[in-house]
Amino acid sequence: MSDLTTDPALELAVAPVDPDGDAALIHSWTSQERAVFWGLLDKDVDDIRDIYRWIDEQPHLAAYLVRHAGAPVALFQTYDPYVDEIGDHYDRQPGDVGVHLMLAPGRRPRGVTAAAIEAVVEHVWSDAAHHRVVLEPDADNHRSVALLRRVGAELGPVVQMPHKRAQFAFLDRAGWERARSGLG
Repeated sequence: MSDLTTDPALELAVAPVDPDGDAALIHSWTSQERAVFWGLLDKDVDDIRDIYRWIDEQPHLAAYLVRHAGAPVALFQTYDPYVDEIGDHYDRQPGDVGVHLMLAPGRRPRGVTAAAIEAVVEHVWSDAAHHRVVLEPDADNHRSVALLRRVGAELGPVVQMPHKRAQFAFLDRAGWERARSGLG
């Protein structure tokens, strides 16, 4: 697919979230109505700092920022579905890793969205223990669901969860490679 072909000049950096240094930035993203699916609209900067400090302390959770030319373009979090309650809502498999992804608000330079998604997925695949990415956007977030299909994810069940109706999607390495090569 041409929209998954990224310009090699679009170098992105993935780094762990610094709860103290990144709390204001994350708050500026999660306090916008477009981020309602994250459930953090009512949190202030101190709450966000505390949440990401807690995430940082958990062995089954991690949070990262993706930056392009020093500017943040995406936030993503990983979780272990065998520990996280989300894993209770689908048929878990060994090697699953859950991912929550939020793209930065506003306009991004051409190609940066595709490059950010590639950076996230390649970061997850850098751990050989990860065989399948589990994603569960709000089922009514049609743009996210369409994006997951474009990157090669297979849609799974729609599940009513306490805070949303989730559309599960699963991305394995073969689906990712098919989408990247234009065969998806």
